[in-house]
Amino acid sequence: MEFRLEPRKKSGLVVSVRGRDRTGECFTEEVIASSISVSGALLSGLGREMRPGDLIWTEYAGKSARFKVVWVRNSGSEQLTQAAVHLCPGENSPWKDKIF
Repeated sequence: MEFRLEPRKKSGLVVSVRGRDRTGECFTEEVIASSISVSGALLSGLGREMRPGDLIWTEYAGKSARFKVVWVRNSGSEQLTQAAVHLCPGENSPWKDKIF
């Protein structure tokens, strides 16, 4: 069984993500945030190649925050690429109100 330091909530939030892909090109796209917590989420549907350590801006309901990519995997399905992200220090989670 997995141990988590904070509660997670299964969700299907549509969020906007912007940043630079693996080749350094800027991008903005909408993806699905699931398994959300105050400090992170699983993003699914990324059409761009990303790497662990990349920084991205994620926006939801008019609130945005900077996240660091923890890991990335090709889902092999319509979900395209999935990435686990963690909130950068000093940032406030844009979906914090959805957790509680």
